[in-house]
Amino acid sequence: MDIKFSNNRSDPESSDGFIDTQAIEAAALKMLNAFGEDPEREGLKNTPNRVARMYSELLAGYHADPQKLVNGAIFDVSYDEMVIVRDIEFYSLCEHHLLPFIGRAHVAYLPSGKVIGISKIPRIVDMYARRLQVQERMTRQIADFINDLLQPRGVAVVVEALHLCTMMRGVRKHDARMTTSAMQGGFRTNSATRQEFLDNISRGASQLKI
Repeated sequence: MDIKFSNNRSDPESSDGFIDTQAIEAAALKMLNAFGEDPEREGLKNTPNRVARMYSELLAGYHADPQKLVNGAIFDVSYDEMVIVRDIEFYSLCEHHLLPFIGRAHVAYLPSGKVIGISKIPRIVDMYARRLQVQERMTRQIADFINDLLQPRGVAVVVEALHLCTMMRGVRKHDARMTTSAMQGGFRTNSATRQEFLDNISRGASQLKI
């Protein structure tokens, strides 16, 4: 895993040395000039500052504190059936073009004496989504984190997303979506367990829209 428990703060509105807002403002100003725009016109005067504050929020996952995120919400429970949290909405930024990709994550695990509070799984998804990402890596990071945290008998993650870099530019295919998965433990070795998970997340699934 590439994040370890630490005492770093993760306020998305605060730089705290985590993100150089002045450098982002300066870069945004240069881009406006490069576009042939007038940065002094009314609609653009505060755009560099807004862009810097936006990136502080969108990329807050780099500086999230896993210990604070989990906040002790791991419980000893005698339960060994599948736990699924599905349809977790997320947004992220493609590291290739800095354009958004937006979608849903479905997460499941097979407890081995410990369960995690239900709200923590969407927070884990957000921690990895709020970075410059590729969908494949993000999917694996979510699965690895939950596996390391709970030591369950298995973890499964499926992520489906629409990528604006394929919708707005390049091939310009509006309805093309990408699905990635990471299966560990019982979900990888037991086809019936894997199929039960896939059946559950496909039941009543709605179409992704932007």
